Amino acid sequence: MTLQVSAEDRGKRLDSLIHERMPEFSRSRLQSWVKAGRVLVDGAPAKSSHVLRGTETIVVEPGALPPIRATAEDIPLTVLYEDESAIVIDKPAGMVVHAGAGVHDGTLVNALLHRFTALSSIGGELRPGIVHRLDRFTSGVLLVAKNDAAHRDLSEQFATRQVKKTYLTLVEGRLEGTGRIDKPITRDPRNRARMTARLSFGRPSNTSWEVLEQFADFTFLKIDLGTGRTHQIRAHMSSINHPVAGDKLYGAEPSPWDRYFLHAHRLAFRSPASREKIAVESPLPPDLSDWKASLQRTK
Repeated sequence: MTLQVSAEDRGKRLDSLIHERMPEFSRSRLQSWVKAGRVLVDGAPAKSSHVLRGTETIVVEPGALPPIRATAEDIPLTVLYEDESAIVIDKPAGMVVHAGAGVHDGTLVNALLHRFTALSSIGGELRPGIVHRLDRFTSGVLLVAKNDAAHRDLSEQFATRQVKKTYLTLVEGRLEGTGRIDKPITRDPRNRARMTARLSFGRPSNTSWEVLEQFADFTFLKIDLGTGRTHQIRAHMSSINHPVAGDKLYGAEPSPWDRYFLHAHRLAFRSPASREKIAVESPLPPDLSDWKASLQRTK
């Protein structure tokens, strides 16, 4: 497998870049290939911590993989929309989309395999049907492909930004009116578990926000994404010192609600089957509605 490093990848670690480009493999497995000399940077072996300049060519020779696949589990699912090509699920907070990072069951994929007879295979046996993802503690609308043709169509819609995604979030502090954040996002070099928009390099990213309600110490926002980067809303809001409420990883104060306040509210796309424009909405789940109702409104 040959990977071409671009200018926007400058400053990334080697293991982070190949994990971004080859997410079907775990980070630990990719690091073992680097250590074994199966990953060459411009023709030479390199360490996992090697920092990229943005011009390199990386060649990966995968090692043997053990046979592994996701299995069906009888887990309840809320289906918001379904046709011959696609499904839209209302994902609950706390559910992981697919196996990885020590999570091997109880995922959305396990539930999908039990509920549906056919899903796309492009994502591999661990990610059947999965076209995009939501973070574990983000709830709301998530799009799934039933077959490979639909998967390719929907992936192209995401890549060309035809899919419109709207989120609802509560952030710390007071904001007024509307705004837009145009800041590149990259992996945080000081904490590999999170992303950052506080550096001058990374993948171009933009987030638009609109104030819906104001509270004494928080602001309730509608968010429209122009790009779909990992942790985009969380990293962008933290970068302007208004982190998502309850999001301790990005600097917010702890909350008593055992999650952070971020909900994928609306998803608009074109059905690969009918070619009609489809818009699906998920209302705020009860825990987030209760959280918002508990806040003191401004006069």
